[in-house]
Amino acid sequence: MFEETVADYTGAPYAISTDNCTDAILLCCKYLNVKEVIIPCRTYLSVPQSILHAGGSLKFEDIRWKGIYQLKPYPIYDAAKRLTADMYIPGTFMCLSFHIKKHLKIGKGGMILTDDEEATKWFRKGRYEGRDTVPYHEDNIQINGYNAYMSPEHAARGLMLMQNYPEHNDDIPEEPFYRDLREFTLFKNVEMRK
Repeated sequence: MFEETVADYTGAPYAISTDNCTDAILLCCKYLNVKEVIIPCRTYLSVPQSILHAGGSLKFEDIRWKGIYQLKPYPIYDAAKRLTADMYIPGTFMCLSFHIKKHLKIGKGGMILTDDEEATKWFRKGRYEGRDTVPYHEDNIQINGYNAYMSPEHAARGLMLMQNYPEHNDDIPEEPFYRDLREFTLFKNVEMRK
């Protein structure tokens, strides 16, 4: 019910809940088998880590973004700082965050918005160790999945919070703005996009 409520609110045909936005991004990157991904050099630390865990490589660009940005050239969007009515961009995978510092303060959780039915099926299995909606002992695991599903308790809280959720919300600013990821040893050799 929580997924259906968020899908209806955002205008997305499908919404797939995850345990956090980081894993939503990881699932999208794995599904699309990303190669080189261009992201802002100032974003949350787990975004480039998700790309690397998915087997991709990084390139940074020095842009100032607000609310949402694309993991270029892929149709993946980090929308952790945005949650407002009819925000879904057709043909994309938009990753949401329900962290306590975000709009919908569940405490923990994320979601993927999409209009791709096949991707939705893969995400539902991928977030749940590759499992299907049958009892464990009757299942035949066909994909290498993750333990990245949203707990029923978090989904119930999200559904409760959506009952009185405003139609329009401004993007959440990050103050002070994110550190330049190149300051970390892990990312010091990542090229900047020209």
